[in-house]
Amino acid sequence: MIFHPISIAGAFLIDLEPHVDNRGSFARAFCLREFAARQIAFPLAQCNLARTTHAGVVRGLHYQEKPHNEQKLVRCINGAVFDALVDMRPDSPTYKTVYSVRLDPESRRALFIPGGVAHGYQTLADHTEFMYMTDQFYAPGVEKGVRFDDPSLAIAWPLPPRDVADRDRQWPLVPWA
Repeated sequence: MIFHPISIAGAFLIDLEPHVDNRGSFARAFCLREFAARQIAFPLAQCNLARTTHAGVVRGLHYQEKPHNEQKLVRCINGAVFDALVDMRPDSPTYKTVYSVRLDPESRRALFIPGGVAHGYQTLADHTEFMYMTDQFYAPGVEKGVRFDDPSLAIAWPLPPRDVADRDRQWPLVPWA
């Protein structure tokens, strides 16, 4: 696994290191030791799959605060997504930073998201499947969010947003706007 730091403290874009032969390839998609070597404690609690029927759907921007803040390792396994992060941690050196990247099965990239960073994505293809692993169990009632269309974030969603959940439309604007 090749870890690339991004503009949000503690977050990484992760490329696979495939071993290729005449049969195809093999690559490690997650390794507790490789995370620990970078001082990332990521004890896996859940692995979730989200399947979205149509392109343009926006899910998020979600996060949880301490003591339930969850780290995520996300990957698009079918279709494609435009993935967006917002650093919501006031004590972070990258507080308020917005980052986005395309994830798809062809690139085989994953994104590691530290706790306290809001996360959302837009599907870029019909029948997109998105996998995310977390280090915390889902804690109903403690999830927070910010509006996907908050003008102060200036997230350039590639497609017109569609089928946004009522909950995601009702999140507040970022507190620093």
